[in-house]
Amino acid sequence: MKQEKEQLYEGMYILSAHLSDDARGKAFEKIKEKIISRGGKILKIHDQGRRRLAYDISRHREGYYYLVYFTLMPGHIDELWEEYRRNEDLLRFLTIKAEKVLEELKFKQLPEL
Repeated sequence: MKQEKEQLYEGMYILSAHLSDDARGKAFEKIKEKIISRGGKILKIHDQGRRRLAYDISRHREGYYYLVYFTLMPGHIDELWEEYRRNEDLLRFLTIKAEKVLEELKFKQLPEL
């Protein structure tokens, strides 16, 4: 039987821009608690702030973006996703395996059109 080991993940979370600062803080705390309660460890959080969405999501035009690096046993990812789907404040989420934790986010300059 193969032993499962912790994996490094990168999670992108977009919370509703309609939330007050306090409500947004509580909603983001819930996301972190779900990871930690399953034995995960939060390694780095990049708060990207309020941004315009590329397209409307349930009548939302803006959202608050967070990029979180965390470790977790792979078997718990499906459980997290189920919790995320029930969170009305969470507009979108994405979880991918990561190679390393980025200490600083750098974006390539796009060519002018």
